[in-house]
Amino acid sequence: MRVLFLDAKTDTLLKRYSETRRRHPLSDGNLTVAECIERERELLAAIGGLSHHIDTSDLNPNALRAWIKDFIASDPAALTLLFQSFGFKHGIPLDADLVFDVRCLPNPYYDPRLRPLTGRDRAVIEFLEADANVRDMLADIRGFIERWLPCFAADNRSYVTVAIGCTGGEHRSVYFVEALARHFGGARRVLVRHRELAS
Repeated sequence: MRVLFLDAKTDTLLKRYSETRRRHPLSDGNLTVAECIERERELLAAIGGLSHHIDTSDLNPNALRAWIKDFIASDPAALTLLFQSFGFKHGIPLDADLVFDVRCLPNPYYDPRLRPLTGRDRAVIEFLEADANVRDMLADIRGFIERWLPCFAADNRSYVTVAIGCTGGEHRSVYFVEALARHFGGARRVLVRHRELAS
């Protein structure tokens, strides 16, 4: 059996309960919705540790549907490396096992030619790869993952989610995720998610 654990930030859940006007299942008339959500987190903590997490806070329904299809199609016997880009201004993904911050690197956003593009576009790739710090940080993150991945695999993990964040989640983090996915794709099952590009 494989368990998929859908989670979201508390403020997102509060907004969803407010919009749908649904009563929380743990509501007894004495607890606020926020207190019910916290109690629910406590009750589900043991299950959460056995599951593959997806943070739905900033996902639209189509992106969530695609991510669940990826999960279902993956081989449960093999460890899957899941690389996810995100923007810090939208919050850190709850489902991340490892988080790397690349905001200290040159930002293509400040170049008017590059601003409308993403980290998948050739012009942005060339801009970033021309910088020695970008190349060094990519090598360091790659080395860290290579060094510690066997420990995750030995712990019988089926997924390791590596989140790479920049300010907006469209340029630097996308470039890093794509580069890491290419590097590890030959030896491991790899999934790629770009949270801010999916919305």
